[in-house]
Amino acid sequence: MSAPTKTNAPVITPVDLTEVDGIMFGFLTRFGMMAAQFKAFIYLTGGLWRNQALAGKPAGIFYSTGSQGALTAISQLVHHGMIFVAIAYTFGDGMLEMENIKGGSPYSAGTFAGDGSRQPSELELGQAFHQGNHIAAIAKSSKELPNSSFYK
Repeated sequence: MSAPTKTNAPVITPVDLTEVDGIMFGFLTRFGMMAAQFKAFIYLTGGLWRNQALAGKPAGIFYSTGSQGALTAISQLVHHGMIFVAIAYTFGDGMLEMENIKGGSPYSAGTFAGDGSRQPSELELGQAFHQGNHIAAIAKSSKELPNSSFYK
């Protein structure tokens, strides 16, 4: 679309997902669903699914969209046995803001990009930062559980 090409963005492989304690997937949406490029990456994780390599990992999503959407990614996380961590209403009053345009939902942080010209607001950035901290805390605490090696 109109996004500039990223020439120095890091590239990960599905196997890289097995090396982390928690995962945040971020993507743009197309017609309220994850973009085909992200879906193609998820399709490459079939071997990880078969071996339950991602089971038990806390995971969440965030997105940029022109309309409501992005919930289609949750089913892929669940199929892998990941623990979907919603932001829920842990962001406090910021979740209930109604005076300004704000993306995000109890499921995840997000921004409304519209035609691509709108940048995330301070509130949307704050919500995203909060969600990252929320998942990191859960990933850290789940790693410390006595049976955390159950899934491996």
